[in-house]
Amino acid sequence: MMNEHGKSDGPVVPAKPPNNGGDRRLDRRHPAVPPAEGAEGRGPAKGNPQEQTTLRAQDRDGVQQALARVRQAAKKDKKMRFTSLMHHVYNLSTLREAYFGLKRDAVPGVDGQTWQSYGRDLEANLRDLSGRLKRGAYRAKPARRAYIPKADGRQRPLGVTALEDKIVQRATTGVLNAIYETDFLGFSYGFRPGRNPHRALDALYAGLLTRKVNWVLDADIRGFFDAIDRGWLMKFVEHRVADRRVGRLIRKWLNAGVLEDGVRTYSETGTVQGGSISPLLANIYLHYAFDLWVQWWRKTRATGDVIVVRYADDFIVGFQHRREAEAFLAALRQRFAKFGLELHPDKTRLIEFGPWAALNRRKRGQGKPETFDFLGFTHICAKKRDGKNFTVLRQTMRKRLQAKLAEVKAELKRRMHDPVPEVGRWLRSVVEGHFRYYAVPMNGQALAVFRYRVVWHWHRALCRRSQRGRVTWERTLRLAARYLPRARPYHPYPLRRLGVVT
Repeated sequence: MMNEHGKSDGPVVPAKPPNNGGDRRLDRRHPAVPPAEGAEGRGPAKGNPQEQTTLRAQDRDGVQQALARVRQAAKKDKKMRFTSLMHHVYNLSTLREAYFGLKRDAVPGVDGQTWQSYGRDLEANLRDLSGRLKRGAYRAKPARRAYIPKADGRQRPLGVTALEDKIVQRATTGVLNAIYETDFLGFSYGFRPGRNPHRALDALYAGLLTRKVNWVLDADIRGFFDAIDRGWLMKFVEHRVADRRVGRLIRKWLNAGVLEDGVRTYSETGTVQGGSISPLLANIYLHYAFDLWVQWWRKTRATGDVIVVRYADDFIVGFQHRREAEAFLAALRQRFAKFGLELHPDKTRLIEFGPWAALNRRKRGQGKPETFDFLGFTHICAKKRDGKNFTVLRQTMRKRLQAKLAEVKAELKRRMHDPVPEVGRWLRSVVEGHFRYYAVPMNGQALAVFRYRVVWHWHRALCRRSQRGRVTWERTLRLAARYLPRARPYHPYPLRRLGVVT
């Protein structure tokens, strides 16, 4: 496939669209409003450098065209094995696009290289990197071990990769995504282009309300990223990728090891969390070990409705019949054991959940239906406002809420003597970011609690700024009204959003 493209003389700035695009009214009393006249297109401003802007625009177009051809070939033939992919990876345009797609304030890896320092001589560095990739002289550096706190108080290990490894991994991920995005199934949502956690949450909500689901399997894979069998992983990759140079590249990252406290350690299994390639490799592994098998089981073994939603290694399966749910769970344990995976015994549960769960449990003299957690939300059996129809109430997980408030409290203590407007603007970004994820319909109470606790912590921090006098609660409320957004839904109802998307 061709990977070269021409160059233009300069960037083409399209004509500005009209601010008023016109209004086609259906009411005869109000005639249609004609669109405003569009502004004339303009050329680049004099005196500004054009090379980088032009180069990046051309690179993006060229890379996308090359990957589009790969995607078309993969979609046309589901059994095709690609024998020539490496030239897409070490292409200067692909590497440059990968570099500009990295986070500019990311923590450096073992090489100490930052995004800014690498970019001072970007073209020379990328040419050198491309040459090493082309002749096989590229060597992956070990990942620097770092830890981030989890909601339950434990530490999650992450690997901070070197900058050049990030560039090559991102470039390789873009090339492989062109192939595997045509293979991955619709109920897989984790770390895929154009998909996010709320798409998975919407799909789960819609499945629970529109399908006959009475039992839910809340499953958790124990230490998934550390338990991946590399032999099976490379076999799965080779189902589609026959380019041995790409295979060797992936093995270099898997075998690079981890550097912690100056000691380099190696492992025979697993992938290091934190690299750009790790989510894709995890999706490939579970695509063959779980997704395709679930699809086969649902079509050949189930007689009732079965819904599946997977986000990375976290998945929910809903069943109409209990006997099928129990049979599925037993078969899943055997399936995972074949590929070195294990369901966590304490975090894997089969619970009664659905429109008839409350009534059935009441007849048996049991309590309310159990709840399950998925992607930061606790899912609860509930009734709509009419008190009759079933719905799924999604509330912020208590552990997530408490962990976030603890972070806010610690940061407010550190910023205690910073100017009040500066702290207010920071708190606004924190609260708004929390709302943009958790502000789903019927979660207003949890949002209001979060905002109130943030204001309460801010009030305590303001009172501790000085021993001369306390800040009144009225003043704190005025500051909160000025800086903090109000709790309101940021997301529509899932069925409404899914109707628009589909």
